[in-house]
Amino acid sequence: MLTRPRLRSALTALALVLGALFAPGVGVLGGGVTEAHAVTKLTHSQATSRFSSSGITWSSSGGCSNRNVPTCTSFDQLNLTSAQGAQTLKSATGCALNITGGTETGHAGGTYSHWNGYKLDFGKSTCLTNYVKGTFTYIGVRGDGAPQYRSGSGNVYADEGNHWDVAYYNCGGC
Repeated sequence: MLTRPRLRSALTALALVLGALFAPGVGVLGGGVTEAHAVTKLTHSQATSRFSSSGITWSSSGGCSNRNVPTCTSFDQLNLTSAQGAQTLKSATGCALNITGGTETGHAGGTYSHWNGYKLDFGKSTCLTNYVKGTFTYIGVRGDGAPQYRSGSGNVYADEGNHWDVAYYNCGGC
């Protein structure tokens, strides 16, 4: 049997270990640093290489990729998980995917925004629309009236009329 000082030391050690495991945002079971901060950023070249290898195309109304020009389509500072999410979407749907918006200026702000690397816009197609509406869960309209659908992995697809605005919180099961 343990003596009281040894028991107290053992309980203190156990409490410290459990505290480290369950502390929000810190411990092994707490999920690590929050997603909004623990992200890997890509260059435009790294992202386009990923997209090309998966058969994903992209276009720009301005014919450019400068992040600071709103008519360009840029992938500078895109989150790796967003690029992987697009690749997962392409693989799952088999649809032709064309990205029409990336990390360029001119989109709405916020933590999970285009500028911060969490969102991509995809051109509308019957194939993509049928997949999103037939596979994902309708979750209601966004503040601007766009109907929203949540994938099984938690990513959110908003129908903005002429394109899909997708918020990637993770890679979609990559």
